[in-house]
Amino acid sequence: MTTQHMTTQQLTRNQGLVFDVLSHSGSPLSAYSILDKLRDSGFRAPLQVYRALDKLLEFGLVHRLESINAFVACAHPEDGCHAHGLTAFTICETCGKVDEFHDHVIEDRLKGFAKDRNFKTGKTTIEIRGTCAGCA
Repeated sequence: MTTQHMTTQQLTRNQGLVFDVLSHSGSPLSAYSILDKLRDSGFRAPLQVYRALDKLLEFGLVHRLESINAFVACAHPEDGCHAHGLTAFTICETCGKVDEFHDHVIEDRLKGFAKDRNFKTGKTTIEIRGTCAGCA
């Protein structure tokens, strides 16, 4: 099954629960925060959360924000986020608000940069940290 054809109806129970928590969260969550929210649903160990997150990442339904070691639901899962070569996020350091966006100009520029250097790119994620308009 390709990631572009994965739907939330095809997720395992644990994957669905983790995806639901992230989808309804107003901010990024760490794996341990997800575990805390799912204890009443039978989650007992971090490994359960990490296994579900690994698959959700593979399916393109969630993203890992490396700089804050947290996860967010993909803002555009129906578009097949993996179809984009670049995913970018703004992360407010005051309130924690995260916005996902795709910019084809930046993506094309980075592809050209890599091509000029004979560098084969994989996944590209940009995280821009600062202060959102609401907190400024």
